[in-house]
Amino acid sequence: MADKLETPLLDTITSPEDIRALPQEDLRQLADELRAEMIDAVSVTGGHLGAGLGVVELTVAIHAIFNTPDDRLIWDVGHQAYPHKIVTGRRDRIRTLRQKDGLSGFTRRAESEYDAFGAGHSSTSISAGLGMAVAAELQGQPRRVISVIGDGAMSAGMAYEAMNNAGTMDARLIVILNDNDMSIAPPTGAMSAYLARLVSGPVYRNMRETAKSLARRLPPFFHEPARRTEEFARSFFTGGTLFEELGFYYVGPIDGHNLDHLLPVLENVRDSETGPILVHVVTKKGKGYAPAEDSADKYHGVSKFNVITGAQAKAPSNAPSYTSVFAESLIQEAEQDPRIVAVTAAMPSGTGLDKFAKAFADRIYDVGIAEQHAVTFAAGLAADGMRPFAAIYSTFLQRAYDQVIHDVAIQNLPVRFAIDRAGYVGADGPTHAGNYDAAYLGAIPNMTLMAAADEAELRHMVATAAQHDSGPIAFRYPRGEGRGVEMPERGKVLQIGRGRIVQDGGTIALLSYGTRLGECLAASEQLAALGLNPTVADARFMKPLDREMITNLAQTHDVLVTAEEGSIGGFGAHVATFLANEGLLDGNVRFRPLALPDSFVEQASQSDMYAAAGLNARGIVSTALKALGYDDAALKAAYNRIG
Repeated sequence: MADKLETPLLDTITSPEDIRALPQEDLRQLADELRAEMIDAVSVTGGHLGAGLGVVELTVAIHAIFNTPDDRLIWDVGHQAYPHKIVTGRRDRIRTLRQKDGLSGFTRRAESEYDAFGAGHSSTSISAGLGMAVAAELQGQPRRVISVIGDGAMSAGMAYEAMNNAGTMDARLIVILNDNDMSIAPPTGAMSAYLARLVSGPVYRNMRETAKSLARRLPPFFHEPARRTEEFARSFFTGGTLFEELGFYYVGPIDGHNLDHLLPVLENVRDSETGPILVHVVTKKGKGYAPAEDSADKYHGVSKFNVITGAQAKAPSNAPSYTSVFAESLIQEAEQDPRIVAVTAAMPSGTGLDKFAKAFADRIYDVGIAEQHAVTFAAGLAADGMRPFAAIYSTFLQRAYDQVIHDVAIQNLPVRFAIDRAGYVGADGPTHAGNYDAAYLGAIPNMTLMAAADEAELRHMVATAAQHDSGPIAFRYPRGEGRGVEMPERGKVLQIGRGRIVQDGGTIALLSYGTRLGECLAASEQLAALGLNPTVADARFMKPLDREMITNLAQTHDVLVTAEEGSIGGFGAHVATFLANEGLLDGNVRFRPLALPDSFVEQASQSDMYAAAGLNARGIVSTALKALGYDDAALKAAYNRIG
């Protein structure tokens, strides 16, 4: 904003203790100021907007009622936590969100004592909260544990596994279901709030426990009718039978934007000795900012934007995004083949499948945040003759590893895995980095693996996968835009296990797996300035390797450098194993694999992250020259010549 925000109450808040010192009648103003501050901050940094706006009042209420950080507060996923960060001593850094050396876009234990548990992937808060509640009980600590889970995260089986476990225990766990989209049970104004306050209060709870005690003294045939009568009476007004069956005491639904409703209910559940409780809070994603309210999907995650108009800044580009190329290519294949269907795990827009849905509404399946189910569901489709494409981010596919092995690969079913966000993802940091898919899929028999060097290659790989019926096949591609290469009208089917020589040369061979090909070509230009004209090759496949091409490169070059956007254990490891087994490392070739470091790398721009990993042109040049025997002085002289 051009003018400085007027936030007199928020200016006095340096920790939640300051919130608890305020009169409750001032909390409404504090929430309004907090919302304005968040909008202004995210307009500068970009990030997750809608979810945070929806929990402003809830954030204020939780910190006002509970004694955080002694009481443990866990935010599921973490992108709801921007308001939480502002009021827990990080306001002065909030405009560094998702930037190098800045605040994380998610909760992080190392960042603040108020971040009780780190998050990035969804549906972990109840499991972690239950662990903390049990730990408190074992240590004799009176603390409360509050897990705030969004309704989207409740579509994951892990959440119900945790609730099923918690329901058999007497742990003092409070789960707040932030229902901001699917509206399990809509609130009904003042009556709904009154009922929520009533059933969460001590009078009702004591009456309920007294009735249970009395029922236990009655003959056994009275027990079940009495239980059903009480359950029906509460469910008739409030809903929540599912949660009661899982062993939780259900309270709600209540209006998550009305502090007059929230505060007394949270006070009641804080003081309750009943153990596990679920509070159903209904909120509106993007609340208080009209553009975000009107278009929740587009304002879930945003780039920098104009606060007045809501218009998001878009960097000019001459190249399409890899995600859009995948979607358009899949649509082309589906137009020719009615057996092609698409599966996504709650990421239709993130994977580009929202475009596919517009073309083939009856051939796309969004299974919710349930990657395990998504993979086995796709396996079932493949088993009965369909050609499923499971489009899942690399980092999220990790959650379905057993299903990939057990349900797909062992049965050799032709599930097609479109792996988006491969490699570094920049501002989303280590929780979302797609570093490991090449390594973890490369260990699985029957799996065919490809990586696109550019957007044209991605189109060919979609076509190849569509026609591949002899087992599972996966292709990976990064976040962001392509290289601006000329695009084919249609994809062509590639020969399985065959790479390509992009540029012939000698002495040095640069072998890329994935989009480091562009950096290998840039490195080739720098090496050419030194009189070295390397061969540049695109592997295309990691499984099976192009054994003939790699053998030729090793036998005809002094140095062989591999470059990939994946962890140790991926493409370079497979090449090294092949070279060693064939005795090709016993000769003159000096083999140097370049991969991502064996560490979790913090958020920064993608280019900065790859430079630090030695996977930009300069890093590739340096690796090749060192392999040729250049010492520090020779390297410095070489860099001076390159410029």
